[in-house]
Amino acid sequence: MRTMILTLLLATAAPALAQSAPIKAAHARIAADYDQTIAEVIELTEIPAPPFKEAARAARMAEKFKALGLSDVHLDSVGNVIGIRPGKDRAAKALMVAAHLDTVFPPDVAIKVRREGDTLHAPGIGDTTVTLAALLAFVRAMDAGKIQTTRDIIFVANVGEEGQGDLRGMRHIFSASPLKPRIGDFISFDGSNVARIVNGGVGSRRYRVAFKGPGGHSYGAFGIVNPMAAMAGTVQGLYKIVPPTDVKTTFAASTIAGGTSVNSIPNLILAEFDMRSASTTNLKALESQFLKIIEDSVSAENAARDTRYGKISAVPELIGDRPAGTTPATDPLVQTAERILKAGGYDAQLMPSSTDSNIPISLGIPAITLGAGGGGFRAHALDEYVNVERGTFVKGLTTAFDVVVEVANIKR
Repeated sequence: MRTMILTLLLATAAPALAQSAPIKAAHARIAADYDQTIAEVIELTEIPAPPFKEAARAARMAEKFKALGLSDVHLDSVGNVIGIRPGKDRAAKALMVAAHLDTVFPPDVAIKVRREGDTLHAPGIGDTTVTLAALLAFVRAMDAGKIQTTRDIIFVANVGEEGQGDLRGMRHIFSASPLKPRIGDFISFDGSNVARIVNGGVGSRRYRVAFKGPGGHSYGAFGIVNPMAAMAGTVQGLYKIVPPTDVKTTFAASTIAGGTSVNSIPNLILAEFDMRSASTTNLKALESQFLKIIEDSVSAENAARDTRYGKISAVPELIGDRPAGTTPATDPLVQTAERILKAGGYDAQLMPSSTDSNIPISLGIPAITLGAGGGGFRAHALDEYVNVERGTFVKGLTTAFDVVVEVANIKR
């Protein structure tokens, strides 16, 4: 009943809010700040933020948060940058709005933004420094319109979203941070696809498996067990699994390393594997099958070849664990975002993905991930780029801004 009432109130309040003088002033500021926002996209992108090394970019975001006048600006113990824009009701549950600092690219990848007409090219620019700049644009717009939301907005530029960062920034906030009990809704901005509403968290289980054996000379010790063979058996076994079709469930053999030389039987092979699903049940079942395949592959190799110098063993190490879950399509957070995007002419689509929202969703806190800007392409690739055509870009920022403001006026 509470959800139905909130939804009805939002539906009737939205047109008045959209036409209000403060909102119009805020929209005008976003448009006027186009050049500044683009300059900030470029500046932030060119500050490297490889996995676990986001400190320089974090320091610059903290400076910008302070310059905007956000309160209690600080870096927490894991490196998240936090700043608060107070609302009218300081006791109400806050809205947290986040964008991640890190990219997938290692320190040896040179980052220099190149502009070609209406596109900016650089690794990591769409995923997701464009949304870090969007957070700054949102605050300036709220100040220009003298907008005071019902509840606090906690702005966060967080660490550790990508890869083996394994959502460490959000894990900290929703486990060890004093902010956790204050959060009533969560919006992550990740990428520039404004039409996308991620309300489902795709969970993942990631393993690094160490296949070990005695090793030896490729000619002199020929015939002894080989950990490479056990690894190959594991990969083959994994790819014989027929995944369920009720909820998309995937797996990948992702990386391999090890060996001594081309003329040596290896004593160690390391392989990494990724399994994903928005269904916790499917993910657990897949993981169970995978671990059994490892055991069977090791046993098969020990039975197939000579073990006089030792046997093959395998040690699976869990290196990634992202929880799955869903914010219901009926939740006011989702419905607000969907309505505003459709009003802006976007073909709003609900979908699952793996983002910072996985953590709050898994805890029952309403959360979604949105895009901001003019569209981004080739994420995680060296030729990544974003569209910054003025009209499209400003429209995308303005629409994302409207979602933030309206959600910040929902009182949980």
